[in-house]
Amino acid sequence: MLKHPLPRLDRDEEMRRHLLPFCRLQPGEIWRDPLGLHRVGCLDASSPKDVLSLCGNRRGVLAIHDPPYNFIGFQSQQVEEFVQWCRRVVDVTEELLRDDSSLYLWSGADQKQGFAPLPELMLMMRETGFQSRSLITMRNQRGYGTQRNWMSVRQELLYYIKGSPPFHPQYTDIPKKVKGYYKEVSGQLTENTDRGRSDTLRAGNVWIDVQQVFYRMEENVNGCYAQKPLQAISRIIAASSEPGDDVLDFFAHAGTTLLAAEMAGRRCLTMDIDPVYCEITIRRLEHYRRTGRTGWQNSNPFARELGQSEA
Repeated sequence: MLKHPLPRLDRDEEMRRHLLPFCRLQPGEIWRDPLGLHRVGCLDASSPKDVLSLCGNRRGVLAIHDPPYNFIGFQSQQVEEFVQWCRRVVDVTEELLRDDSSLYLWSGADQKQGFAPLPELMLMMRETGFQSRSLITMRNQRGYGTQRNWMSVRQELLYYIKGSPPFHPQYTDIPKKVKGYYKEVSGQLTENTDRGRSDTLRAGNVWIDVQQVFYRMEENVNGCYAQKPLQAISRIIAASSEPGDDVLDFFAHAGTTLLAAEMAGRRCLTMDIDPVYCEITIRRLEHYRRTGRTGWQNSNPFARELGQSEA
């Protein structure tokens, strides 16, 4: 296994300066997939002009956003400012979604700051044109904390809709082991394993079966501090869209939504305000098409430019 890790690119300014010359997008520019499927923009998610330039006349049936709520943890934004900014992003998103569509918002819940910004985001969303559907919790296998508190191992995902979008139940790999829950169907007494559509459990709103990304996994993208598991994004796309649909993601980061859309036969319109993450997103798609690999494990997207062996 190659060992060419990158530092957190949001914190290491020296590394960022070194990588910027290798980024093909400058602020305001858009990369268009040579196959005509996807677009990646170096754009501002809260700017109606930028978002419209990315989407053009295409409208999404699904948006998956992971706004950088770490700003609050680093005290570079107050909670109120962050939520107001998120409202602008949501309003712009609503304009670029179809009448029947879904919106998923990842959120932090800082237990040192009254669980901000989760409750503030939930209250803000009540004032939008979206209807709440579910609060999903994804369990991390690794967490953080002290011996004086419960280990923090959760990530929150808010699910909203407008109109009547598609929804397809998804199933985990967890086998059904407990029988029971008897119910009379067509005059016969049946138990839950007889009535189910699968031998495995249907995914609910607590996801314990999704593996948190770490350096030994092929999909790992070094330097991306907030990378979401491909399995989680793929589940969302399969549940809330159809093949050929457009999926929006205005915070590309590690390019997971773009890759999941490619693998599922959807088209992705994504952006990031940072040229480095835009380049990583494009390279991840190109890397997958060239090698079939979903990431670089413990190498990185810039190994060649850094004089390292490529994965």
